[in-house]
Amino acid sequence: MTIAVERLDELVTALRTVLRDEQILTSKPDRYNRARVPAPFPVHRWSERLPDLAVLPTSTDEVAGVVRIAHDLRVPIVPRDGGTGLTDGAVPLRGGIVVDVKRMNQVKELDLENRTVTVGTGISMLKLNEVLGKHGLFYPDDPASYPCSLVGGRIGTSGWSLIGSRYGHTRDLVLSFDHVLPTGEVMHVGDGIGHKISKSSSGYQLKHLFMGHQGTLGIATEATLKLFPKPEAELSPFWAFDNYDDAYRCVGALARAGVATFAGAVLFDEWKVAYLRRDDEAYIPQPGDVRALVCAVMYGYEDEVRPAGKRLFRIAREHGARYLGDEISEGDWAARHDRYATPLHGRTKSGQVVPMSWHCEDAAINYTDLPSVSKAWHEIVADLRRRTDVFDDWGMFTYTSGNTGVDYLTEIDVGIWEQQLDDRAWEMWVRAKRDIAAVALAHQGSISACHGSCREGEVDLVPDELGRGYDVMLDLKRTLDPHNIMNPGKYLLDRAYDTGAP
Repeated sequence: MTIAVERLDELVTALRTVLRDEQILTSKPDRYNRARVPAPFPVHRWSERLPDLAVLPTSTDEVAGVVRIAHDLRVPIVPRDGGTGLTDGAVPLRGGIVVDVKRMNQVKELDLENRTVTVGTGISMLKLNEVLGKHGLFYPDDPASYPCSLVGGRIGTSGWSLIGSRYGHTRDLVLSFDHVLPTGEVMHVGDGIGHKISKSSSGYQLKHLFMGHQGTLGIATEATLKLFPKPEAELSPFWAFDNYDDAYRCVGALARAGVATFAGAVLFDEWKVAYLRRDDEAYIPQPGDVRALVCAVMYGYEDEVRPAGKRLFRIAREHGARYLGDEISEGDWAARHDRYATPLHGRTKSGQVVPMSWHCEDAAINYTDLPSVSKAWHEIVADLRRRTDVFDDWGMFTYTSGNTGVDYLTEIDVGIWEQQLDDRAWEMWVRAKRDIAAVALAHQGSISACHGSCREGEVDLVPDELGRGYDVMLDLKRTLDPHNIMNPGKYLLDRAYDTGAP
């Protein structure tokens, strides 16, 4: 708790002017439950990162009222949607108020003619698609955390979709949204007038400014989303390879093939295959001679997916692929959401099985640089393992981004033995994260393609990546959030308020 008892009483009294008592949560369990994220690092200092209270608003007006109170009283405020983010965006570093939007989960309007839906940002993609499926439509935002991530979190993190090569990612699928600024003012952002317009040349394109800010510029409360026909057919063949190089060339060829139904491809490297084979209970084990895997995914009508699939099968065979069969392919692709919540364990250097938490570092990398980045990242994790048993290399995924294959989300997964994590191990990890980010920049990549880069380690290099653009970020933060109440401490944005006075 970072607010003195007297000020907390003043805050609760003020909040009661806009919320009912049951919407204001002050108990320790309520606060702990809303501080938790999948990788709450550093876990050994987790108790330092608790909110003073949480609130459960049900409307844009209530969110705006809470933010105005926080602004007036200079209290930190942190938005929380599904809490599934992997870079601690929803973790309160300075205490204050956590705004939990899960009760804002209604479908406000379904426009079947214009193919849009307007929703409260507390709705999950799973729940939304259950409603849309009755009308033959779907919203194709498909993160690994699909069942539990919420629309608001997808906006705040500018999320990545596993089928984005065909449908685009969150930034492409969200047409417009209501947004509460750090002063409590409400604005609507989109292209031009926003709402259901998908393209405008009027003024600045502000929608993108308010996506991916990790809660530092306000709270999205109601969004209008683009819809597509629900796919009649899905084809997701898994192919096995006896070496990484063939699999890498195959992924590139699949992405460049120009197949309209191509929704994405995934490359698993040798470390990932070894980890899945030994420790992932959701995975169907592969023979020992499998060293890399590739999955391509197609969505569309039956009479377009099947012919397209034949083309991709032919390309895969030309690169030495071995098809794993329908049962394994369909099962493994279906498990893409299960793995997000699978209980995790890893191995020490001696092979001992111990409980570990999952941490991943990602970057956007051009196709031609993937092999050298992969090699450098594994070397960084190998160095960690030489010095301590706290870390385990769980391998790398590489996902296509667009349908031309120009750049890829590449991710290295690292297991961390939480029970052994201390300040020394934490410092080693922070240094490794910085090194991993530096490799991405050295290859003209971006530090993060998916999860954001606001945690210790990689965040140090964000100013280097953005250059003059980072100074513009500071200017915007200071202008829109004059008292630094909105998720303070993230993205090194406290620098915006450094006056330089001794």
